[in-house]
Amino acid sequence: MEQSHAPKQTWKFPREFWMANLMELTERAAYYGFFIVLTLYLTDIVGFDDKLTGVVAGVFFSGLYLLPPFVGAIADRIGFKNGLILAFTLLTIGYFFLGIFHGKLAVLFFLTIILIGGSFIKPLITGTVAKTTDEINRARGYSLFYWIVNIGAFGGKTFVPFIRQGLGLSYVNFFSSGMAFIGLLFAIFLFKQIDRSHEEEQKSAKDVWRALVAIFTTPRLIVLTLIVSGFWMIQHQLYATMPKFVIRMLGESAKPEWLANVNPFVVVLFVVLITQLTKKYKAVNAMLMGMLLMPFSALAMSAGPWLEHITGTNIKLFAGMSMHPLTMMMIIGISIQGIAECFISPRFLEYFSFQAPKGQEGLYLGFSHLHSFISALVGFIMSGFLLDAYCPDPHTLPAGISAVEKASYYVHAHYIWYYFVAIGLTAAVALFLFKLVTERIDKKAGVA
Repeated sequence: MEQSHAPKQTWKFPREFWMANLMELTERAAYYGFFIVLTLYLTDIVGFDDKLTGVVAGVFFSGLYLLPPFVGAIADRIGFKNGLILAFTLLTIGYFFLGIFHGKLAVLFFLTIILIGGSFIKPLITGTVAKTTDEINRARGYSLFYWIVNIGAFGGKTFVPFIRQGLGLSYVNFFSSGMAFIGLLFAIFLFKQIDRSHEEEQKSAKDVWRALVAIFTTPRLIVLTLIVSGFWMIQHQLYATMPKFVIRMLGESAKPEWLANVNPFVVVLFVVLITQLTKKYKAVNAMLMGMLLMPFSALAMSAGPWLEHITGTNIKLFAGMSMHPLTMMMIIGISIQGIAECFISPRFLEYFSFQAPKGQEGLYLGFSHLHSFISALVGFIMSGFLLDAYCPDPHTLPAGISAVEKASYYVHAHYIWYYFVAIGLTAAVALFLFKLVTERIDKKAGVA
């Protein structure tokens, strides 16, 4: 009697899979290289104050999480190749002209161009990965894709400080435009059109809107989304608050871009291990573990000045190396965030997908990043007001003041992070209450 053998998993994928990943690499390098200095650019080059910078950056960043499901419906109709060409064309133009025109209205216009182009990328690239993998190798395909995303993000943020400190902040836009242009060349000359299968049903904008309304009328999903927004509100401060905070406290030689890289580095190292260790736990229990870590993340990021009182401005490490205590506590706080993300992100997606009606998982998951829309909008606006109050733009200080007088404006700069400690604690308590209530409801309903 012949034994049936299950097909073996391989690392062999079609050419379009690798093309999609290469395009994702260039797009992520462009995006993260630009986005890590966006608030600095809006304040130092364009001339927005901290408060208005928070509003502009918040609307831009949050839009990148709200628009993709709607844009995906358009991309379905124009095709993958045409959609990618359009997306990378918009990104190339938007980034390039942000490096040339620095007037406020022009900047808002070209940010909108980037927002539209960036919104096409996610559904098109992830859709290509889905179409070029099968049930056997899809897990490996997405793991490779996840690594590529983080390599692109890591590379962009690593390279950008040399441009910002060498050529100037506005030249970062040309780096991002160049990376987007490379993606455009891949899309035009190397990427082949991928056809939809006859079985696939095209989703209209009305279908997407109905899914969004359904999520807002599903109490568990919207409550959990609001709670998890507390986690992401702290996470987004790596881009909203941290760059300005670090440069204003340590000087122009600081490299906040490198500090932001600690997060993807930690996630790549630990996400598989932590997911494996917590796979037997319910999704909410695993998320609660991560949520309990977040207040400690913000607390660590606030502790630089306290450590400086003990150690002075330099902490001796090894091989003659030293580090400023503020930098050390930032690295510790951001590392804790990365660990927390490993607990929260994969399991949130799992929980979200299980709440979707049968056959609508894809539509629902299109809005699984709704928490980032909420947290980016609130978190960036909040950041602008906090920076203005506790860590102001040096250019707004009275002219001719002494170094001692200038330093007095930054004595309480670390208070910013206490607000996010409070947000983290509130979110952790809320998730614990959510767990108690939903478990009681499920028990009454006889749900395991």
